[in-house]
Amino acid sequence: MRFRPLTAVLPLAAVLAGCSGDLSVLDPAGPSSQAIAGLWWAMLAGAVGLFTLIMVLLYIVFFAPRLVENVTPKQWIGWGGLAMPIPVLLALLAYAFVQGEKLFGAEALEPAVTVTATSRMWGWDFVYEQDGNQINTQDVLHIPVGQPVRILTTSTDVIHSFWVPRLGGKIDAIPGQTTSIVLRADVEGTFGGICAEYCGEGHSAMNFRVQAHSVENFQNTLRTLQP
Repeated sequence: MRFRPLTAVLPLAAVLAGCSGDLSVLDPAGPSSQAIAGLWWAMLAGAVGLFTLIMVLLYIVFFAPRLVENVTPKQWIGWGGLAMPIPVLLALLAYAFVQGEKLFGAEALEPAVTVTATSRMWGWDFVYEQDGNQINTQDVLHIPVGQPVRILTTSTDVIHSFWVPRLGGKIDAIPGQTTSIVLRADVEGTFGGICAEYCGEGHSAMNFRVQAHSVENFQNTLRTLQP
């Protein structure tokens, strides 16, 4: 008996532990990732709400059928299939548009720094401009805290995908093309990045790190990396 509370808490603790971590989209460290996490939680709330309503209706049908014995099939379809889910889905759609406006529309971040990210089997090369010089790093991306950074991505071989889960969404790196994404870190630290597109036998090891420095330390770091 004394272990029953523990067995009830352990599954919840395991679920909550999955919401954090170096590659968790639910542990945001920037405005773009916060918008994505907010949308995820809103969709989860909508799904839980609809699931709960369905379970309540099933319970009534099986254990209290007299409450719905006068409900016709058309009423089941109209209320259960249309009136119940449509408001929830419309609310989620509206919320998604609001978050999308923050990510890609008029409210999107204006970049202060631009970095070129070139993918290859199986790593990443980053190029910065500093004092008229080009600076290169491999598998480590340096960015300033609090400033939007535009990442221009391309590939030298096959399609890869640039993704830093705690800072924002993902963008494909396509051979012969340049795609871009804007990220911003609100706190100093190191964040995990991965290739999110299967690209061959070395895909699982195609990781990189993002180091977010204060603006002064970011400039100093680039100066120390100058050839």
